[in-house]
Amino acid sequence: MGMSPKEKKAYNKGFEAGANSVEEGLPGWFGTFADMMTLLFAFFVLLAAISTMDPVKLQEMANSEGKSLGSEIEAEGAEDEGEFEPLKTLAEVKAAMEESIEQLEKESPKGDAPIDIQTSLKGLIVNIDGDYSFKSGDAKLKKELKKLLDEHIIPKIKVSPFNVEVAGHSDSDPMPKKWRKRFPSNWELSAARGAAAVRYMIEKGGIKAIRLIAAGYGDWTPKQLADYQQENPMYSPLKLTWNTKQTYTNEASGNTYELPTVQGWNASSEMKANNRRLQITFLATTADNLASQKRTGSDG
Repeated sequence: MGMSPKEKKAYNKGFEAGANSVEEGLPGWFGTFADMMTLLFAFFVLLAAISTMDPVKLQEMANSEGKSLGSEIEAEGAEDEGEFEPLKTLAEVKAAMEESIEQLEKESPKGDAPIDIQTSLKGLIVNIDGDYSFKSGDAKLKKELKKLLDEHIIPKIKVSPFNVEVAGHSDSDPMPKKWRKRFPSNWELSAARGAAAVRYMIEKGGIKAIRLIAAGYGDWTPKQLADYQQENPMYSPLKLTWNTKQTYTNEASGNTYELPTVQGWNASSEMKANNRRLQITFLATTADNLASQKRTGSDG
């Protein structure tokens, strides 16, 4: 039933009165709120810009929330390995390596493992004891290292999508004269060790060469450097010196700190032993990422 003319007139009058009672534009508090949100956004963008993000810890946090930030790329040889589950994220690789360390500790008469793991901006680092891996002044892989690679490293590379850097590292002791003809310095020795391990992974392990990077860092990347960078995100490795003492003053607290040196991180025989290592890093990139970067570079 339709409205009568009188009812229709009353309805229109009420509608017009209601419309006129509403103020035009947004309420006054909304402008202040929008300004606050803009400032907060800018603040968090600034924090993200100056902070360092550990890809392994980031993925562990994501996994704890039931999310996955890993690559969807199918792992090399995943279907053929059978007993090994695909490792799609660096956090999963870390968990698998921790299981390997536990197994190696049980197998060792002394209850220790020749490997340990660290996380860094580059990815997941697996440190293998250098004295366990090579004879002094030699780049030939020991049978113990080959067994470790075959059982604990190569299978994990095959079932993960990540590129892997294999690098030799040395302590700060100068190269003895008897080895200088073959290896003039620690640079040549460390690079030869990294290359020998990569060659073994390709020829004996069947890893695709494009996924592997051979490197040698000599004595200039002590093991403690990665942990120091984690604890001091603003620290740049470019500040590292051989033995020149430098200090840093925190403007906020006024405290002065002595910066580390290569010699300082090789002050004891234990430190030197830790620095002599073969370092295998599961990088936060994949072979597809690398190919994409090369294509982009060639297009430009």
